[in-house]
Amino acid sequence: MQLFRASIAHFPKQTTQFDNDIAIFKDGGLLVNDNEIKDIGEFHVIAERYPAATVSDFSGKWILPGLIDSHLHYPQTQSIAHYGEQLLSWLENYTFPTEMQFENSAHATTIANVFLNQLLRNGTTTGFVFTTVHKESCHALFSAASDIDMAIVAGKVCMDRNCPRELRDNAETAQADSAQLIETWHNKGRSRYALTPRFAPTSTEAQLAALGELAEQYSDVFIQTHLSENLDEIAWVKSLFPQADGYLDVYDKYNLVRERSVFGHGIHLTPTEWARLGESGATIAFCPTSNLFLGSGLFDMTAARANNVHVAMATDVGAGTTFNMFKTYGDAYKVSQLRNEPISPLEGFYLMTQGAAVAHALDHEIGNLNPGSTADFIVVEPRFDELTRLRIKEDVEFDDVFFALSILGDDRAIDQTWINGTCRYKKED
Repeated sequence: MQLFRASIAHFPKQTTQFDNDIAIFKDGGLLVNDNEIKDIGEFHVIAERYPAATVSDFSGKWILPGLIDSHLHYPQTQSIAHYGEQLLSWLENYTFPTEMQFENSAHATTIANVFLNQLLRNGTTTGFVFTTVHKESCHALFSAASDIDMAIVAGKVCMDRNCPRELRDNAETAQADSAQLIETWHNKGRSRYALTPRFAPTSTEAQLAALGELAEQYSDVFIQTHLSENLDEIAWVKSLFPQADGYLDVYDKYNLVRERSVFGHGIHLTPTEWARLGESGATIAFCPTSNLFLGSGLFDMTAARANNVHVAMATDVGAGTTFNMFKTYGDAYKVSQLRNEPISPLEGFYLMTQGAAVAHALDHEIGNLNPGSTADFIVVEPRFDELTRLRIKEDVEFDDVFFALSILGDDRAIDQTWINGTCRYKKED
């Protein structure tokens, strides 16, 4: 048994009362046995309860649940930070050319390992990931994540129109390949599968219907795609699906709107769409850095709350500009300021930990530090350089620490990242 001593913060349950329901231990103890959290509380209490435990002392640092990134694209690790495009031209000029390389298994494996290393050094322990149309890219990511016992939800992108010929499948192959990948990877170890039509414009009705059949056959798989990110995109969807009652309805007609459906963006939703999302139990992945970078718009958190829609934070790398979830909240705060409805630091922390886990029905396993949860956690050094030592005092409250790091922090704030009870990243001295 290992006993970790540090300041500790987490949300032990689902809540909208962020100030009241966060659990904070200024001198805390986290007991881990093998890959599972066994106990949590004040250090002196836990130490007395388990005198034989080996103590790792991180006093002055914070232990937090591993962070959950609910929407990102691992092939775009190498296309991040290109200048000057909006969504549709970004896809054409940067995304599609990059993804053509992933037919090569060796290339896919190389980028998968770089991608996972970037997650770990930024404190992310679970990712909801788009691969490419190639099965090889999916196998490469799941294999690399499995090697380190990392929780990954991922799927082969499905596209049978409005994309380069080299990246097209068809309704039959999309269904067959996805079914094969489900059988190979879903619920194997910590891997879970997500049916992944890229977005409505790149799938025919036949392909969406084929994926909808799989969604009914495999009721516990995830579904991930994009929704209402860009006004030109929405107009395009309307022209391609004239019989649909809006963008969300395109997916809804094919049984793709339900619990464990994760829709990236959702910036320009109608009242009817907001209501349907709340009713269905689906999740919106809020991607503020990407929304700002591509000039897509400002997410309406007030509408999400009013309609009881699950919201989870996400980087959306590579249109997103950072792998760091703290900085992603920093941009979410700026977006919400522009809408005159600032998202508090504690709510931001919730949306990348327990709130995301609840949205994805995974809170029995991740997102918190409850006894029985998997030992995915991070050790955070908030005072990692001259400026943060000046700004963040040693005795300040957690919400101030988290907010300061969302503005001033980067991967240097992550001291260690633990996956399934094993340290998989340690910052070099």
